[in-house]
Amino acid sequence: MPSASHSLTIDRSPGDVFAFVVDGLNGPKWRPGVIDVALVSGVGLGAIYRQGVKGPGGRRIDADYRVTIFEPNHRLAFLAIAGPVRPTGEFLLEEVAEGTRLTFSLEAELGGIRKLLMGRAVQRTMDAEVAATERLKHVLEAMP
Repeated sequence: MPSASHSLTIDRSPGDVFAFVVDGLNGPKWRPGVIDVALVSGVGLGAIYRQGVKGPGGRRIDADYRVTIFEPNHRLAFLAIAGPVRPTGEFLLEEVAEGTRLTFSLEAELGGIRKLLMGRAVQRTMDAEVAATERLKHVLEAMP
């Protein structure tokens, strides 16, 4: 099962980090694989975002998602509801002296032929997604 996780400390409060991450419209500001994103419905728990991400050859792949856990300033989780792979993801935030310790994790169930054909590509994509939190750190720390 492909999975990836990355932790880092951001010099911003958990409230600032949570507010930025929970707004899916901010995704293109720190996730280079996002082509487009739009809020479809809801706010907080149950919110649904329509999202397109770069696939093989740069073509657009649906990657819509729904917020499944919403604990302000502490935890945010989501489930992909469109696309060839349907990962789950989670952001954990912890207040530390330097600001916020953020951990972003992704996991996807792939079985049978999908695991054989897509496993490595999915793993590379997940590794890149969690590593993008380094860009998130720079974006947030540069904000006034």
